Amino acid sequence: MKAFFDTSVLVPVFYGDHVHHEASLRLFIQFNRSTGCCGAHSLVEVFSTLTRMPGKHRISPEQAILFIGSIRERLTLIALDGDEYADTLEISAARGIVGGSIYDAMLAQCAIKAQAGIIYSWNIRHYAQCGPPITERLQTP
Repeated sequence: MKAFFDTSVLVPVFYGDHVHHEASLRLFIQFNRSTGCCGAHSLVEVFSTLTRMPGKHRISPEQAILFIGSIRERLTLIALDGDEYADTLEISAARGIVGGSIYDAMLAQCAIKAQAGIIYSWNIRHYAQCGPPITERLQTP
């Protein structure tokens, strides 16, 4: 069964003192490109998060690119095309999804496109409005 990784699982993989590091890393290393995937947009989210963390946790853009390389080596990237973006926006608007939650809806659509049987996330509630096709696949690591 293919597994989809939400950004909230990917970021802790690279922070040894993150509260979710151990569980996220253990899960991450269990998968490869044929069994695991993530949204292409998650690369941007991971880069943004890693390079804007406060204090000692902030890393350089060059370090972030190395970590993103690790994601690309291990997981298949799933991207939506223009029509899929537009369709997902329409469906999301009809469900009342607004603001930053739209990014989770886009990742959810990537998981559907990948035919992922499991969606791993530390932010289960962020996907609540996406409906049963998504919520029934959600798990925390």
